[in-house]
Amino acid sequence: MSDFARLLHASGPNPEHKAALQLYGRFVGDWDAEITAHGPDGTKHTASGEIHFGWVLEGRAVQDVWIIPRPAGTPAFPVAGNWYGTTLRVYDPTIDAWRIAWFDPGRSVFRQQIGRPRGADIVQEGTTESGDLTRWSFTEIAGDSFHWLGEVKPGAAMDWRLVVGVRAKRRIG
Repeated sequence: MSDFARLLHASGPNPEHKAALQLYGRFVGDWDAEITAHGPDGTKHTASGEIHFGWVLEGRAVQDVWIIPRPAGTPAFPVAGNWYGTTLRVYDPTIDAWRIAWFDPGRSVFRQQIGRPRGADIVQEGTTESGDLTRWSFTEIAGDSFHWLGEVKPGAAMDWRLVVGVRAKRRIG
């Protein structure tokens, strides 16, 4: 393993904030995903993908890679586009929340959000470059599965619009 990979990756959570780090730490591992993109006109498109979570930065953060659709390089996925991006999720004890940055250089999509537990769910909120509100939620969280929802609230709209839903199942073995 290169020095970079060895220094980036961690074997587990940092003991200083171990309990708080489990909010996203429980996802560490490899996941298969079924993605449904929802068009503004009510159309739905589905594809399979994969998600990989790991501990990084001395166990102070969780990083993931989302690849949709699988295999990478396939024709553009309607509505949502093809994702080959990464999220860096860092717990910030000064706000008792997570600072989240998503990077998808192939689509030039970059998002910053704040994530917190909300009941049994995890909700991340932020804005797009154009000022639309975003809400990404992990729901129905179990040891071997979760449901992720990507929503947007454009401009002066009153209601959230579901753009993408992801149902993930943990890989065995």
